[in-house]
Amino acid sequence: MMKKEMALGLVIAPVVILISSNAFCQAGAIPTNRLINPEDLVKVMQSGKEKPLVLQVGSHMLFLQAHIPGSEYVGAASTETGVQQLRKRVESLPRNKFLVIYCGCCPWSHCPNVKPADDALQALGFTNMKVLYIADNFGTNWVDKGYPTAKGE
Repeated sequence: MMKKEMALGLVIAPVVILISSNAFCQAGAIPTNRLINPEDLVKVMQSGKEKPLVLQVGSHMLFLQAHIPGSEYVGAASTETGVQQLRKRVESLPRNKFLVIYCGCCPWSHCPNVKPADDALQALGFTNMKVLYIADNFGTNWVDKGYPTAKGE
Protein backbone atom coordinates (compact mmCIF):
# COMPACT_ATOMS: atom_id res chain seq x y z
CA MET A 1 0.00 0.00 0.00
CA MET A 2 2.80 2.44 0.82
CA LYS A 3 4.27 2.23 -2.72
CA LYS A 4 0.84 2.80 -4.27
CA GLU A 5 0.25 5.91 -2.10
CA MET A 6 3.69 7.27 -2.98
CA ALA A 7 3.11 6.69 -6.68
CA LEU A 8 -0.22 8.48 -6.46
CA GLY A 9 1.47 11.41 -4.72
CA LEU A 10 3.99 11.69 -7.55
CA VAL A 11 1.20 11.83 -10.10
CA ILE A 12 -0.82 14.45 -8.20
CA ALA A 13 2.09 16.75 -7.29
CA PRO A 14 2.93 17.81 -10.88
CA VAL A 15 -0.74 18.51 -11.60
CA VAL A 16 -0.92 20.83 -8.59
CA ILE A 17 2.23 22.62 -9.75
CA LEU A 18 0.85 23.08 -13.26
CA ILE A 19 -2.45 24.42 -11.99
CA SER A 20 -0.85 26.89 -9.60
CA SER A 21 1.66 28.09 -12.21
CA ASN A 22 -1.20 28.80 -14.64
CA ALA A 23 -2.13 31.77 -12.48
CA PHE A 24 1.02 33.45 -13.82
CA CYS A 25 0.35 32.53 -17.48
CA GLN A 26 -2.72 34.71 -17.96
CA ALA A 27 -1.04 36.92 -20.53
CA GLY A 28 -0.95 33.94 -22.88
CA ALA A 29 -4.75 34.00 -22.92
CA ILE A 30 -4.85 37.36 -24.70
CA PRO A 31 -5.77 36.73 -28.35
CA THR A 32 -2.89 37.33 -30.76
CA ASN A 33 -4.99 39.78 -32.81
CA ARG A 34 -4.87 42.14 -29.81
CA LEU A 35 -1.06 41.99 -29.50
CA ILE A 36 1.48 44.37 -30.99
CA ASN A 37 5.23 43.77 -31.12
CA PRO A 38 7.66 46.46 -29.97
CA GLU A 39 9.02 47.09 -33.47
CA ASP A 40 5.49 47.52 -34.84
CA LEU A 41 4.57 49.98 -32.07
CA VAL A 42 7.69 52.03 -32.82
CA LYS A 43 6.65 52.17 -36.49
CA VAL A 44 3.13 53.29 -35.53
CA MET A 45 4.50 55.96 -33.21
CA GLN A 46 6.84 57.29 -35.93
CA SER A 47 4.32 57.05 -38.78
CA GLY A 48 2.66 60.42 -38.27
CA LYS A 49 -0.73 58.72 -38.24
CA GLU A 50 -3.00 58.51 -35.21
CA LYS A 51 -0.82 58.05 -32.15
CA PRO A 52 -2.16 55.63 -29.57
CA LEU A 53 -2.64 56.50 -25.94
CA VAL A 54 0.01 54.28 -24.35
CA LEU A 55 -0.61 53.20 -20.77
CA GLN A 56 1.87 51.38 -18.55
CA VAL A 57 -0.02 48.99 -16.27
CA GLY A 58 2.89 47.52 -14.32
CA SER A 59 5.43 48.57 -11.75
CA HIS A 60 5.82 52.27 -10.93
CA MET A 61 9.53 51.72 -10.25
CA LEU A 62 9.92 50.26 -13.75
CA PHE A 63 8.10 53.27 -15.21
CA LEU A 64 10.42 55.68 -13.38
CA GLN A 65 13.51 53.85 -14.61
CA ALA A 66 12.44 53.67 -18.27
CA HIS A 67 9.21 53.91 -20.21
CA ILE A 68 7.85 54.58 -23.67
CA PRO A 69 7.94 58.36 -24.33
CA GLY A 70 4.50 59.86 -23.94
CA SER A 71 3.16 56.85 -22.09
CA GLU A 72 1.27 57.30 -18.84
CA TYR A 73 1.58 55.28 -15.69
CA VAL A 74 -1.84 54.18 -14.43
CA GLY A 75 -0.97 51.60 -11.78
CA ALA A 76 -0.27 47.90 -11.54
CA ALA A 77 -3.31 46.15 -12.99
CA SER A 78 -2.65 43.09 -10.84
CA THR A 79 -4.20 45.10 -7.99
CA GLU A 80 -7.77 46.33 -7.69
CA THR A 81 -6.44 49.86 -7.15
CA GLY A 82 -4.49 49.67 -10.42
CA VAL A 83 -7.53 48.43 -12.36
CA GLN A 84 -9.65 51.21 -10.84
CA GLN A 85 -7.03 53.80 -11.87
CA LEU A 86 -7.04 52.37 -15.40
CA ARG A 87 -10.84 52.56 -15.59
CA LYS A 88 -10.81 56.13 -14.29
CA ARG A 89 -8.18 57.19 -16.85
CA VAL A 90 -10.13 55.84 -19.82
CA GLU A 91 -13.73 56.42 -18.70
CA SER A 92 -14.25 59.58 -20.76
CA LEU A 93 -12.50 58.32 -23.90
CA PRO A 94 -14.39 57.26 -27.03
CA ARG A 95 -14.59 53.47 -27.14
CA ASN A 96 -12.78 53.44 -30.50
CA LYS A 97 -9.77 55.37 -29.13
CA PHE A 98 -6.48 53.72 -30.15
CA LEU A 99 -5.00 52.37 -26.89
CA VAL A 100 -1.86 50.38 -26.18
CA ILE A 101 -1.20 48.88 -22.76
CA TYR A 102 2.07 47.39 -21.59
CA CYS A 103 3.92 46.18 -18.53
CA GLY A 104 7.35 44.64 -19.14
CA CYS A 105 8.06 43.68 -15.55
CA CYS A 106 8.98 40.10 -16.34
CA PRO A 107 8.67 37.41 -19.01
CA TRP A 108 5.32 37.45 -20.80
CA SER A 109 4.35 34.06 -19.37
CA HIS A 110 4.65 35.43 -15.82
CA CYS A 111 3.19 38.94 -16.20
CA PRO A 112 0.44 39.52 -13.64
CA ASN A 113 -0.63 42.89 -15.06
CA VAL A 114 -1.50 42.84 -18.77
CA LYS A 115 -4.38 40.35 -18.65
CA PRO A 116 -6.37 42.16 -15.93
CA ALA A 117 -5.85 45.45 -17.80
CA ASP A 118 -6.91 43.86 -21.08
CA ASP A 119 -9.97 42.34 -19.41
CA ALA A 120 -10.97 45.69 -17.90
CA LEU A 121 -10.68 47.52 -21.23
CA GLN A 122 -12.59 44.79 -23.04
CA ALA A 123 -15.35 44.95 -20.42
CA LEU A 124 -15.56 48.72 -20.93
CA GLY A 125 -16.11 48.17 -24.65
CA PHE A 126 -12.83 49.43 -26.13
CA THR A 127 -12.55 48.18 -29.69
CA ASN A 128 -9.24 49.62 -30.91
CA MET A 129 -6.70 48.48 -28.38
CA LYS A 130 -3.49 46.51 -28.38
CA VAL A 131 -1.34 44.89 -25.73
CA LEU A 132 2.39 45.33 -26.24
CA TYR A 133 3.94 41.87 -26.40
CA ILE A 134 7.12 41.97 -24.34
CA ALA A 135 8.62 38.49 -24.42
CA ASP A 136 11.30 38.87 -21.74
CA ASN A 137 11.11 42.28 -20.04
CA PHE A 138 11.05 45.96 -20.96
CA GLY A 139 14.82 46.33 -20.66
CA THR A 140 15.61 43.47 -23.02
CA ASN A 141 12.79 43.91 -25.53
CA TRP A 142 12.64 47.71 -25.67
CA VAL A 143 15.53 49.58 -24.05
CA ASP A 144 18.30 47.24 -25.26
CA LYS A 145 16.88 47.39 -28.81
CA GLY A 146 17.47 51.14 -28.85
CA TYR A 147 13.80 52.10 -29.08
CA PRO A 148 12.83 55.56 -27.77
CA THR A 149 12.87 55.67 -23.98
CA ALA A 150 12.06 58.26 -21.34
CA LYS A 151 12.90 58.27 -17.63
CA GLY A 152 11.15 59.64 -14.54
CA GLU A 153 7.59 60.84 -14.43
